[in-house]
Amino acid sequence: MRVLYLLNISNPDRLSADSGWIFADLLAPALVDAGAEVTVAAPAAAGDARCGFYRTKVPGTKYRVRFSADIDELVALIRAERPDVVVANQVEEAPAIRTALLEAGSDALLAGYCHYLPFSFTDGGQLLLDPSLNDAGLGRPVLLAFAAGLAACDRVMVHSSTAASWVSATAARMTVDLGDRLRIVPAPRDERLVRDPADRLPGGAGGAIGVYNHRLYAHYGTEQLVDLARDRVASGTVRLRVMDLFGRRRAERKGLDGSPEKMRDQLAALPHVQVVSDRGDRVRYKNLLAGARFGVAPFRPGCPWSMSVIDCQGMGLPVISPKLGWLAEHIDPELCFTTPAEAVALAERLATDDEFHAVHAKRAHASTADFAPALVATRYLEAIS
Repeated sequence: MRVLYLLNISNPDRLSADSGWIFADLLAPALVDAGAEVTVAAPAAAGDARCGFYRTKVPGTKYRVRFSADIDELVALIRAERPDVVVANQVEEAPAIRTALLEAGSDALLAGYCHYLPFSFTDGGQLLLDPSLNDAGLGRPVLLAFAAGLAACDRVMVHSSTAASWVSATAARMTVDLGDRLRIVPAPRDERLVRDPADRLPGGAGGAIGVYNHRLYAHYGTEQLVDLARDRVASGTVRLRVMDLFGRRRAERKGLDGSPEKMRDQLAALPHVQVVSDRGDRVRYKNLLAGARFGVAPFRPGCPWSMSVIDCQGMGLPVISPKLGWLAEHIDPELCFTTPAEAVALAERLATDDEFHAVHAKRAHASTADFAPALVATRYLEAIS
């Protein structure tokens, strides 16, 4: 099977902060191991030397990649690669890809991977537009483009049951009949970030460390993290380690959303909060996780998946989480909270109760076993066959 993987990269200057790129970099070699021929078309190479690579332009903004596909380039690429399957990691591009397949005379299967959903649902079933894709009122056009992408795909892949439910409900509202085209295929864990909980070193002096290793956008609920940090760290029992995953961002990205820099400065000003950078180095990133006692999930309502949560769990770090979206589906109910007071109590217990921590460290680690790249690759190939 020849697979052409079309990958959008939003953070070419810091690939370690781009979950779509990490996913492709882990998955592409596993697909090759499983017998597929893989070419990745992206602004930066992903996979290993056995994978083909076609360099594409870096989109100026997250909106351009959704609304400015180069069909001429797609036609030429499809004719050159002669794929059996084309994977659109940006579902909104699927209509343009379908057009290119038609013009190229290709009967390749078109699979869309819903890596990022531009919407979420409340517990009451209300559809909410993702605020990160609603600048200048573009949220509705992005939603319509997403629905058009679903209609253009032969297969639609999502990370989780929560994402499947949301995508199915949205498709129905947009009169898109998904039929039997929907498949659940989780993202692979990074095997470099897997550690037996029994190998965890004891915490150092100065209190246990809770790590927050998510992007600091306001739409991730980072203001709630600021409030939680104020409540939690006042006693000094728990220190908070916040990852600055972006470093310096391009002017185009800061122009659309300057909240990461603002949130970073607010957190850095709090006592017992340490803002650190992994400098794009996965070894340093692993070491920063290894020194923590537990993780803190993002407060993002529209969360269909979180690779950063899986990173913590693979390292044997229990993760406390608000009861939201996929987080409530995946994380142990004993570690989910609905109020700040519950979050503080959970952090305290994980910091001080060794037996409680040990039980949840084992559960966290075990919860990632099915996400080994080889297992995910098998599910992926089954989905696109």
